[in-house]
Amino acid sequence: MGSKTKGCCGWLIVALVASLVATAAVVAIMKKKVGGGSGRKLKPLPVPGPPGAIDSKYGDALGVALQFFQVQKAGKLENNQIPWRGDSALDDGKPAGLDLSKGMYDAGDHIKFSFPMAFTATVLSWSILEYGDQMSATKQLDPALDALRWITDFLVNAHPSDNVFYIQVGDPDLDHNCWERPETMSEKRPLTQINTKSPGSDVAAEAAAAMASASIVFKSRDTTYSDSLLQHAQKLFTFADTYKGLASDTYPKLQNYYNSTGYQDELLWAASWLYHATGDQTYLSYVTVENGKAFADWGRPTWFSWDDKLAGTQVLLSRLNFFGSKQTSNAENMGLKMYRDTAEAVICGLLPDSPSATASRTGGGLVWISGWNSLQHATNAAFLAVVYSDYMLTSQTAAVQCSGKYYSPTDIRNFAISQANYILGDNPMKLSYLVGYGSSYPQQVHHRGASIPADAKTGCKGFQYLHSTSPNPNVAMGALVGGPFQNDTFVDSRDNAVQTESSTYNSGTLVGLLSGLVTTSSVAQSFT
Repeated sequence: MGSKTKGCCGWLIVALVASLVATAAVVAIMKKKVGGGSGRKLKPLPVPGPPGAIDSKYGDALGVALQFFQVQKAGKLENNQIPWRGDSALDDGKPAGLDLSKGMYDAGDHIKFSFPMAFTATVLSWSILEYGDQMSATKQLDPALDALRWITDFLVNAHPSDNVFYIQVGDPDLDHNCWERPETMSEKRPLTQINTKSPGSDVAAEAAAAMASASIVFKSRDTTYSDSLLQHAQKLFTFADTYKGLASDTYPKLQNYYNSTGYQDELLWAASWLYHATGDQTYLSYVTVENGKAFADWGRPTWFSWDDKLAGTQVLLSRLNFFGSKQTSNAENMGLKMYRDTAEAVICGLLPDSPSATASRTGGGLVWISGWNSLQHATNAAFLAVVYSDYMLTSQTAAVQCSGKYYSPTDIRNFAISQANYILGDNPMKLSYLVGYGSSYPQQVHHRGASIPADAKTGCKGFQYLHSTSPNPNVAMGALVGGPFQNDTFVDSRDNAVQTESSTYNSGTLVGLLSGLVTTSSVAQSFT
């Protein structure tokens, strides 16, 4: 009797194990299908609803990242949170009778370049518009709004008349021959402007995009300020569209710093934001019927950056296709579909197991396009990915199709997560590239203010601090450094500006990426 009982139990165990194995196989197959390995279409995922549980990792990182805007502030500081920073550049703009003291320093130097600064404001506005509720849930919305307004105050003052816009404060050659704290700058800070005879459509249109998007952000918070931003945006767009030309052609010295490769993308970008801000159909017609075919390069995915706004424009205009746009003509809807189709091509290129996936990655899985400031493309791509995945979730769109394979919003979000996690320390170097986050991060950021003790009297020639092998005496909190080489290595040296310099325009999309990942939430179907 006992032996029979043992045998019976044995068979039960075998049957149970077989059942578990079969169940595991089914689950694995289903997982493979969700991961895009199948040609079978996927079912829509549930709509996220209001903000869910906070992921403390991304919440903490977001709080750190936003501090870099405080580090980079120029002018008379208000409620200064960075103990080693003080007032600086108070006389900027005075030769022209303007107050250009605000704004932010571009990177580790002290030039104010309006082009990347405006891009920073545009993506920061976009981040707030999409993820303001997530920022609020982590108590980071106010710092984001403060950073945005510090830039837009500068942009407003840099636009004293309809066809004049100041695109630069300071001389890069003079600035780069000095290594000093911004608080003690003494070299001349000349002004550079674009006008009807010296055009710069790329910079003017980017500033228009920044102020149009910011006008939506501030619409419910400060109506007067919002209206002012929108007026400046409309005038700058008209200026950019009427007097066409590249700022780096007008001022060849700019080619050594921010050499824009075209202005058509900025015109589309600005018009797209103006449509969202005004609902004026002429802006929608501009980007679809009138100039879409000529300017948008439909069907060819590109990398989103301070220079190339096409991928960002494609994702932004996709939201109109996802959620519908009132009173659009058939021709305009066809144009919007072309933008969305190209946005999907961008997304398909990012997903690592997509048939059209880019091979431009490190062994550790980071999207890698160029050696200088390598993290900018990964951060920007991940930001677009998380935005697009949320459009899909909110609109109950089940999948994107990449050459016959289907990928869910979760797959796209997982790509964004992989890039964010790499940045935050899940990489072969086990190093957080976000300064101040985690237990191990770069100690020698290529940054003048961070590298010099606050009480040091260096004059212009504090280069001993540039070449020192000691850690920075001041922590550039929130700085996203340039990043790794293609072999996933990183040399933490202040002289290695290629890898250790940080920039405000990287921080704009990083804030958006972290805000999108900090918790799940539905995106608003309309900004207005």
